[in-house]
Amino acid sequence: MAKKGKEKNTLNKSKHTKLMNRKKNKLRKDKEATKQRLKAIIQKANKAKTQEETENPENKEDSTKQE
Repeated sequence: MAKKGKEKNTLNKSKHTKLMNRKKNKLRKDKEATKQRLKAIIQKANKAKTQEETENPENKEDSTKQE
C-alpha cells in the first residue's frame, strides 16, 4: 500500500537535479567557448599565412621544391 502524506525526499532530489543541470550547462558552455576561441585562433593563423603567401610568392615555390 502507498504511503499517505508528503512524498519522501522529493525536495532534495529536485535540488540535486537542478544543481546537476547547472553543472552540465556550465561545462557545455565552457566547452563551446573553448571551441570558439580555438576556431578564432586557427582562422587568424590561416589568414596570416595566406597574407604571407600573397606577399612572398617566391618563398612558397621554394618551400615546395625543398620537400
